[in-house]
Amino acid sequence: MQTALADFIRETPQGREADAILRSCVHCGFCLPACPTYQLLGDELDSPRGRIYLMKQLLEGEPVTARTQLHLDRCLTCRACESACPSGVQYGRLLDIGRSLTEARVARTLSERIERYLLRAIVPHRARVGALVALARAVRPLLPAALKRRLPPARSALAQPPAVWPAARHARRVVLLEGCVQPALAPQINAAAAQLLDRVGISVIRAGAAGCCGALSHHLSAHHEALGQLRRNVDALWPQVAAGAEAMVVAASACASMLSDYGRLLQAEPAYAARAARIGSLARDISQVLAAEAPALGAALAAAARGTPRGAQPPVRVAFQAPCSLQHALRVTGVVEPLLSAAGYTLTAVTDGQRCCGSAGTYSILQPQLAAQLLRAKVAALEAGAPDVIATANIGCLAHIRSGTRVPVRHWVELLAARVVDG
Repeated sequence: MQTALADFIRETPQGREADAILRSCVHCGFCLPACPTYQLLGDELDSPRGRIYLMKQLLEGEPVTARTQLHLDRCLTCRACESACPSGVQYGRLLDIGRSLTEARVARTLSERIERYLLRAIVPHRARVGALVALARAVRPLLPAALKRRLPPARSALAQPPAVWPAARHARRVVLLEGCVQPALAPQINAAAAQLLDRVGISVIRAGAAGCCGALSHHLSAHHEALGQLRRNVDALWPQVAAGAEAMVVAASACASMLSDYGRLLQAEPAYAARAARIGSLARDISQVLAAEAPALGAALAAAARGTPRGAQPPVRVAFQAPCSLQHALRVTGVVEPLLSAAGYTLTAVTDGQRCCGSAGTYSILQPQLAAQLLRAKVAALEAGAPDVIATANIGCLAHIRSGTRVPVRHWVELLAARVVDG
């Protein structure tokens, strides 16, 4: 694609990056069938190719309007287009630049500004999310049915992860980032991850002062706020890196994706660039770590099976939903399913598995109608195989899918821990 960037952006780092990305696009159209919003709306401006065209106009100095903002807002940032693109167009990076520039030029309504401010003021803060969840539980009978289903249910017999974290007892160590929403909505997920790592000979160090990974603020174009969160996390994590921790592990794939990008996001800051790059290189989704430890995990499964009376484990059918952040951002595919199969679960077929569920961070809140349509399609695909439980790898997807189905929804590490830890 030929470009002629405007003076205000041409010689800036953002401009040079955007120009390179634009020039890599050949308008082939392979991204269109991969794009969920294009499939729903049939409007080329709600496709990656159409949005690239809008961002090119913006970067070349043409007037930007609320129409541009609308089409950029409708993007899920699922990055399925990147997986489909034969030219390697880094659409997600271009979208961050385009949204940021649009945000500075197009005023939002008061209600939109308040909504976005509240999301940034509450969600990245673990204590505030916890207080909000506690309040929601207190008034649960008054909540709409869909919101009730987003709240954590009573524990299921399918997954009873231990509440107590294992003590550090192995020479190998990793740091586990607990996140901001996950400890409030489903604290058993991180505990299950810690127990599984302990069973394969890896001790878990809790991240302590580290907080939100910064993804929410970053994708809402509050970049200065996001960079502050990144710096705080680098400062909090670096002592463990220096002490020999071999990985920064996250049990929420969206957060793992964000953490892996720290080096790029902080590359212009001399005080943080090298440390951020090192932390980003150590970022791992929990699936990547456990897959690499498959022999040790198999031994733990075998040991647990020997302690279980014959026939005591009922067959359980599992539909696995691979979050977009796992398969398109981290490019981790076909890893979780073999682990669940090795644990004795029966995997059901899920059609159109690359399609987004509609959660997409804050998307289900900011774009509820489109998110609801995507959710219905995803739930239909997941339920088609009559599973006993739906498993996923990201807390946002878990809460969103739970709101649209009566089938129990769990993080896959809970299911694995039920077989490895409890036997």
